[in-house]
Amino acid sequence: MRHQVILILDFGSQYTQLIARRLRELGVKTMIERGDLGRDRIAALAPIAVVLSGGPASVFEPGAIAPDPAVFALGVPVLGICYGMHLMGHMLGGAVSASPRREYGLAELEVTVAEPLFRGTPTRQRVWMSHGDNLTALPAGFQSIGRTDSTAYAAIADLERGILGLQFHPESMARGGSPEATLLFEAFVKSAADRVAG
Repeated sequence: MRHQVILILDFGSQYTQLIARRLRELGVKTMIERGDLGRDRIAALAPIAVVLSGGPASVFEPGAIAPDPAVFALGVPVLGICYGMHLMGHMLGGAVSASPRREYGLAELEVTVAEPLFRGTPTRQRVWMSHGDNLTALPAGFQSIGRTDSTAYAAIADLERGILGLQFHPESMARGGSPEATLLFEAFVKSAADRVAG
């Protein structure tokens, strides 16, 4: 694999270090950088995949940190988690709306498309939510691959480009010993390795 580096762009999430730890536990080198890292530096790092972390902000806040759009044109898998998914949806032409109330705590995810992230996991599984915004319309090329009672877009994917988004925090569930969350990260790493192998 190229440099075997997965780049994590940090948008202020308390869980960013936990994402890195989960990936490192799978034998992958990670690098954490600011969410607005420039395209030249991203290109120089030549990551095999990119993770857009969560964060406390809303995409509607003035001055909210956003990634360089070049991230989505690297040709490597991109995984947006919570705020990272909202940024992805917002920047790629979907719609994000403020929720009437913040969702915080456990929810039940119904997996509607198993590949590639949910390979080998149950159709229904517990996930950890912590968000104030919701994705309300998908960008072109995306489909819903998982939903909960509160959102039709709890997990989304552009399968052709390998761009994936999760409303929930698998890194938090993996800390609690969830085998589904561990398998999710394994599937993401495998998708990165497969794309590099070509």
